[in-house]
Amino acid sequence: MNRSRRQIVLLMTDSTRQDMVGCYGNPDMHTPNLDSLAERGIRYQNAYTCQPVCGPARSALFTGIYPHSNGSFTNCVPLGANVKTIGQRLTDAGLRTAYIGKWHLDGGDYFGLGTCPEGWDPDYWYDMRCYLEELTEEERLASRDSATSAKGISADFTFGHRCVNRALDFLHRHGTEDFFLTVSLDEPHDPGLCPEPYASMFADYEFPKAPNVWDTLEGKPQYQKCWAGKNRETDRDAVKIKAPRFLGCNAFADAELGRVLDCVRACAPEAMVIYTSDHGDGLESHCLHSKGPVMYNEIARIPLLIAGPGVPQGVVDGHPVSHINLPAMILEYMGLPIPRCFEGKSLLQEVYDPEIRTNDYVITEFTRYEIDHDGFGGLQMMRAIYDGRYKLAVHLLDPVDEFYDMDADPWEMKNLIGDEAYDREKVRLHKLLLEWMNATRDPFRGYQWELRPWRKDVEAPTWSYTGYTRQRENEEYEPRQLDYATGLPMEEAVRRK
Repeated sequence: MNRSRRQIVLLMTDSTRQDMVGCYGNPDMHTPNLDSLAERGIRYQNAYTCQPVCGPARSALFTGIYPHSNGSFTNCVPLGANVKTIGQRLTDAGLRTAYIGKWHLDGGDYFGLGTCPEGWDPDYWYDMRCYLEELTEEERLASRDSATSAKGISADFTFGHRCVNRALDFLHRHGTEDFFLTVSLDEPHDPGLCPEPYASMFADYEFPKAPNVWDTLEGKPQYQKCWAGKNRETDRDAVKIKAPRFLGCNAFADAELGRVLDCVRACAPEAMVIYTSDHGDGLESHCLHSKGPVMYNEIARIPLLIAGPGVPQGVVDGHPVSHINLPAMILEYMGLPIPRCFEGKSLLQEVYDPEIRTNDYVITEFTRYEIDHDGFGGLQMMRAIYDGRYKLAVHLLDPVDEFYDMDADPWEMKNLIGDEAYDREKVRLHKLLLEWMNATRDPFRGYQWELRPWRKDVEAPTWSYTGYTRQRENEEYEPRQLDYATGLPMEEAVRRK
């Protein structure tokens, strides 16, 4: 690797599932810029979000700590007061950091509070509240109306274009410095505004139907059947997946990110570039729409592309990876120590050598969609694990869990949770999942997660459960926790109580 600067550009879109990026197998998607980025680097085939909801997904990506640990385990709940973002950590290490775009981590509504969080350059802070406050009342209404694109708008009217303008300014001004720049578009998320030719590009297009469009959720959890609603009653042969605004805006987002990529090549050619999305979208797979408490690939598996100095080109990596690996990777790339409180391993060595496998497994969780909404299933406690072949999802409030053999059933059609032939693998993953919940201090952990109907080998529950105390460790930003029994600094964070 030959570089003289520590520079990273992180690009994000919202709700982009893998097969909405052409390099993942559907060239109809018209994403030439992201496809080109994949050719210059690595495409991760099995990358997963930590939680398939906008805010919680970002909370893990920008703190290195899972949503259940950092406090933002649902939309409209802010990060914990003692949780530091990677922006804060990099700024304190002397690097310039800028966050431009959708944040969704301040506890405000969808648009945010318009206030730059600690650790990011306030000169470039620009969340969706900032955007709306630039608009007249009439323009605000238009900006939230999906029919606006059909009336004809310019790119300059969109949030994404204005975000990118600020990113270009940052790169022109600071492209010779050490920096970390995030450009987080809301597009192609509803209302999916975009100018021509994108607004009409997919007017007559039918998105390809995967086999799991015919999955009517027999043998699956009840909450998924509630989520699907009347979709389960429709003639699945007759289903046509048409999403012209969503897919058109997806192509527009690629064009906007292309402006950033062009500027990176001109102003910061040594920068590592990362592209990802917060989560996917059901688009009728499993009769579902949008996102929610599942680890189905269409919703929880996300695009992840990485290119830059020392990164092999045109490579496809099939190992399971996660957003939780990126904060540690970013700090390692910048030459900084990885904090003890981080809950994911750095992906950096696997980036340089895709033969290396960083994770034995990855985890996706779900607690609640949003505090403000009664809908979207309300409270749905899910913890799910995937090891590269098998996938187990445990649903605390539903009697039916899920288990899939992804080699035999890549479309996740047949729930094998009741198949005794897979008991060994189910129990193995379940034990790993419970260990992870304990190790990460999951506030919702407890014996209830262990007592699943298909587990015949567990002992009777006890009030003390594991019998351990697990205190927080964050040596950089706060004093060491005090032991309850002595009032002295704890010697062991994990110990018998």
